[in-house]
Amino acid sequence: QVQLVESGGGLVQAGGSLRLSCAASGRTFSSYAMGWFRQAPGKEREFVAAIRWSGGSTYYADSVKGRFTISRDNAKTTVYLQMNSLKPEDTAVYYCALDTATYYRGGISYSARNYDYWGQGTQVTVSS
Repeated sequence: QVQLVESGGGLVQAGGSLRLSCAASGRTFSSYAMGWFRQAPGKEREFVAAIRWSGGSTYYADSVKGRFTISRDNAKTTVYLQMNSLKPEDTAVYYCALDTATYYRGGISYSARNYDYWGQGTQVTVSS
């Protein structure tokens, strides 16, 4: 059984930083990809960033490029999202998710519907 456990959310002032962690367990992840999504009140869940376990290729939404960095620690099967220069519009619940079909699809998916497993979410609030 795959488990994803997020941590690291909180309240921060605009311009500040936070690092989210997602600890994964229950499977070998080498051919998969891990993504971060976020959902603000009244809005749809949106793609933030993703990383392939094998090779470490990274992908970002335009809204976070240059400010957020996704990385992984293979030994700990943990994925991180370093968020710098945070803005009030980054306020949302952040979810990590696992895509088990990355290899067969031939690449990363930016759609939440293609991710099979989800963490419980962690709140990030950026005050102005």
